[in-house]
Amino acid sequence: MKTRHKVVWTLVLSLVLALGAAGGASAADDLEAELVIITPVAKFVVDASLKEFAQFAKEKYGLTVKTSAINAGTPVAFGRINEWNGRPQADLFWGGESALFDKLSAKGLLEKLNLPKALWEEIPATIGKPKPLPLRDPAGYWVGTTLEPYGICWNPQILKRLGLSEIKTWDDLTNPKLKGWIAQCTPDRSSSNHASYEVIFQMKGLEKGWEWAEKVAANTGIFTTRSVDVPSVVAKGEFGVGFAVPSYMAFENVLAGYELRYVAPKNAYATCEPIAILKGAKNPKAAKAFIEFILSERGQKIFMERGLFSLFPKYKVQGPPGSNAEKAVIFTGGFRSFYEEEVENVYNDDLAQSRYSQINEEFQKRIVVRWNELKK
Repeated sequence: MKTRHKVVWTLVLSLVLALGAAGGASAADDLEAELVIITPVAKFVVDASLKEFAQFAKEKYGLTVKTSAINAGTPVAFGRINEWNGRPQADLFWGGESALFDKLSAKGLLEKLNLPKALWEEIPATIGKPKPLPLRDPAGYWVGTTLEPYGICWNPQILKRLGLSEIKTWDDLTNPKLKGWIAQCTPDRSSSNHASYEVIFQMKGLEKGWEWAEKVAANTGIFTTRSVDVPSVVAKGEFGVGFAVPSYMAFENVLAGYELRYVAPKNAYATCEPIAILKGAKNPKAAKAFIEFILSERGQKIFMERGLFSLFPKYKVQGPPGSNAEKAVIFTGGFRSFYEEEVENVYNDDLAQSRYSQINEEFQKRIVVRWNELKK
């Protein structure tokens, strides 16, 4: 009889311990142990974000999450997601134009985010006038992560040698003193270049826009193979000014020890680097957890320490003297937040998409083929 009671109590104790362990680990059990992202966002930002998220998951859930990224340009990533057609090899799509995310959701290739209501409502719906830039999808399929301008970087020492102090406007690039000193990519090889030319065309109109493009080409000393090479050759002093540079690309060179300055002129294109969970994702809970993490103060600091800006009005780029955040403020001439002043935006994405190939082809004919002639 005693033996029977002992067996029963042993079973009960085992069950209690098992339930207690299960209850304590339920949050971790709900979160998958892997996360895969497909993204055009630079490794400089992505790797830091994934590393910090893995540390966060370890601290909060006691879980080791294996993270990885498929690095692909925006058109390539968009194409792959379409080819996967609901059987994706990644969980999240991060970065690019919000219009592409709208197209994917229309095809049923994105999952609804279902983020906490308080977090969702804290993100402004749009930013900028007269053409508002959406920061979150009204239907709930994607949300922005950071604010990133495409502007102009310059080497202060080179400009000083040329008798110039700084760059402030797009038209400053037509200054004859810059002849041979501008570096840029071509719009068919660089989405930031293409978007920046669209800004010029939509500001000035096509006729005057192409006249401006020809003047800048006359001052251009190199068309780089990749957009990431533009700030690099300027940082090294091989050229003085870089056109259509994402802020973080230039700032990466600052953190490598080079001296660079940066400006986002009037109506400069800005992206909110949208993020979305792919339909059929193998790790949807880990994907959602990553999005919530990247929208937290800890996640936003990752961006603000890398030459990017917070999606939220309440966070500003700031830190102790000598910190990466304060280096970023010096780099951008004192800019701390997109919400400190009214943002001007004229970029019409529908118009840009409707003539995407046409602009690329025209650029080849009017600029690239005639480059030597324009320089003369």
